Amino acid sequence: MSLNRREMLRLGTAGAAGLILSSAAASQVVSGMVMPTVGTTPTPLPRVPAQPVAPSAPVGIDPQLFARAKAALDQHKLWIRDSIGIVDFSKPSSEARFHLVDLQNGTVESHLVAHGRGSDPAHSGYLERFSNDFGSYASSNGTYTTGDYYDGKYGLSMKVAGLDWSNNNAESRAIVIHNAWYAEPEMVQQHGMLGRSEGCFAMPKASQYAIMRKLAGGRMIYADKLSQA
Repeated sequence: MSLNRREMLRLGTAGAAGLILSSAAASQVVSGMVMPTVGTTPTPLPRVPAQPVAPSAPVGIDPQLFARAKAALDQHKLWIRDSIGIVDFSKPSSEARFHLVDLQNGTVESHLVAHGRGSDPAHSGYLERFSNDFGSYASSNGTYTTGDYYDGKYGLSMKVAGLDWSNNNAESRAIVIHNAWYAEPEMVQQHGMLGRSEGCFAMPKASQYAIMRKLAGGRMIYADKLSQA
């Protein structure tokens, strides 16, 4: 995403009258996550009222990170809690670290996801720092909820909103879920790591559709990095 496109998307999100998003953004934002073109948009799962969350971490997710995600779910009083996303930025980009968690049966699907280039200036494959600042091109940690679909530079994408002080600029910074060529598994095979985004949750196209379908409609994504000993 270019900086110009990001600024225009920010203005479009704010509802500025008379402004037209750039062709890179190609904004066709549709309220309620329903796109007009049949067959191109994952159908969101029905909303399920709040259910008790299992006390123990599902297999494959760090218990400390899962505990943080559960606390965030309760702190922000998010009632749609059948499925959540947990992003473990302690792991390198070569590993599947976007965990799609079904809280009803405890199953987990794990997917590749890139981090921002501002979070990894040396392109080591590891996230070194978070930032919520404009122009940082970094990933932000904290609690997100999913928003509308729109048609952008990378095709079908999904907006997210940051709920914490550490990521509350997400909408204005145009942080979204999208697929990208640099986030496909072939990048790991060729380079040992994924490419870097500008702070967005960039992932393989197949993963993006699975994640958007299960997390659409205001469900939670919790992203963080555990302290390393």
